[in-house]
Amino acid sequence: MRIRNGVFAWTRIVVALLWVAVVPLDAAAQTLVRGAPGETIQAAGGMVVSEHPEASRAGAEVLAAGGNAVDAAIATGFALAVTHPSAGNIGGGGFMIVRFPDGTTTALDFRERAPAAAHPEMFVDAAGEYSSTVHHRSHLAVGVPGTVAGFDKAHRLYGAMNWERLVYPSIVLAEDGFELSERLAGSIARFVERVDYPATIAAFSSDGVPYAAGDTLRQYDLAGSLRRIMLNRSAGFYQGETARLIAEEMQRGGGMITEADLAAYRARERAPIVGDYRGYDVVSMPPPSSGGVAMVQMLEILEGYDIESLGHNTSRSIHLMAEAMRRAYRDRATYLADPDYVDVPIHWLTSEAHAATLRATIDRSIASVSSPADVQMVAESMETTHYSVVDGSGMAVSVTYTLEGGYGSGIVVPGAGFLLNNEMGDFNARPGLTTETGLIGTEPNLARPGQRMLSSMTPTILARDGELVAVIGSPGGRTIINTVLQLVINLVDHRMGFPQAVEAGRIHHQWLPDRISAEEGALSAATVEALEAMGHTISVRGGQGLAHSILIDASTGARIGTPDARNPDAGAVGHR
Repeated sequence: MRIRNGVFAWTRIVVALLWVAVVPLDAAAQTLVRGAPGETIQAAGGMVVSEHPEASRAGAEVLAAGGNAVDAAIATGFALAVTHPSAGNIGGGGFMIVRFPDGTTTALDFRERAPAAAHPEMFVDAAGEYSSTVHHRSHLAVGVPGTVAGFDKAHRLYGAMNWERLVYPSIVLAEDGFELSERLAGSIARFVERVDYPATIAAFSSDGVPYAAGDTLRQYDLAGSLRRIMLNRSAGFYQGETARLIAEEMQRGGGMITEADLAAYRARERAPIVGDYRGYDVVSMPPPSSGGVAMVQMLEILEGYDIESLGHNTSRSIHLMAEAMRRAYRDRATYLADPDYVDVPIHWLTSEAHAATLRATIDRSIASVSSPADVQMVAESMETTHYSVVDGSGMAVSVTYTLEGGYGSGIVVPGAGFLLNNEMGDFNARPGLTTETGLIGTEPNLARPGQRMLSSMTPTILARDGELVAVIGSPGGRTIINTVLQLVINLVDHRMGFPQAVEAGRIHHQWLPDRISAEEGALSAATVEALEAMGHTISVRGGQGLAHSILIDASTGARIGTPDARNPDAGAVGHR
């Protein structure tokens, strides 16, 4: 074990002694149920499913030691900041849905915010023209991070275990390191090749030489930042040394975030979006995420059809799903934004009456046409991560969080060791700038001081007759909503269990571009031919989403943890 300084050494020793004094790690570990990467497992107690087995283990050990699902979600999230650097983070933000054993629910919003100096015309170059580079790949693309504040707020409101014990496993992972898989080593190597920030190259390579599979990745500066969080909670990030280091990097690179912006950040607790689909409660995220509203709107439309009888991924069911997607995504672009800044008509958008109006515009045999003159979609990265947690009492937590692009802005804060997001890219490009390539200039989602940018993240929990059914969600940019929609349909309409519901092929339509994209192998040749005869354009894509999910066995109550096989490194860990 390498120790960077005496203070850190004493901190590790004291915290380790406190942990072991209460619940020995070996005792907790002995109750764990671990699957091989990508394997579906069952456990009677609690379950954590995430992108990395070490992060799932960190959360499951918290459950085994007596923590609740919120505690485990926090420990898992901090561990993913170490083991899943492309999206796991303390320099980004996201959303959390919580369902308590009594059936009540809540939502935690820790989406990033625009700094105080932000304005709608900020994404321009020296000539005053809109610049995608400035918008997505510069210091101006960085929003004020929310993850640490969100975890702190969730713990203060609903956590049961000592805060230090939740952060400590991530410090150990960062300091002692973890072994890189072939998949992750390749991802990091490709990332390092495309960046030129010295602190980033130092953090993710060995003196500029890419790591290989089997190498150990150690992140000492990140361990120091996590230690400050462990000792001082969110103040250890938004104030003091870490805040100073962020502000200095912003000034060095021409960004806008100041220490005052960091100190002013607050996570929000909000009322979830709750829909009813064929007797199932669908609990998901409200704005500034568009996920819950859009998904419930699509389910309301589809409830008017007998999807089960139409069959899974047949031309008739895909046609109706695509038409529902088309309409919901148009409403998304037109109406949704940060509700603290824009009056979002949530109740109307998710109402049966609005769904009936939209359903009446669908021809069951002919595809609609999305006009380029209508609203188009803002760019949104595919790189996010989702994880699911259920504890022994039935408390469930669904978390989706992100840096936006893969590895965010690519900027590692010197001396702090973590990547910063590029979430400002989720704001609309510029007032009135709407193009056929997908830029959108509508008013609600323009950059303003303190505003949270619109998101597609859709952490979701399903329940029925007062009983927990499933914890679901996915990464994938704008495809997130449709991935989660299809998980619900697979479970409810097609009566699939796990892992079938997670592994089934997926499709996506988002209003514009006007096409159905389908995972390779998701649709038969005959289905594609029938859809094209209706007027649909079909494109084939690679994998869509990574839906690491938990299903509750209705007969035994066992937790069935399913890592999405689209990432063979993902892992489920439960406890007895």
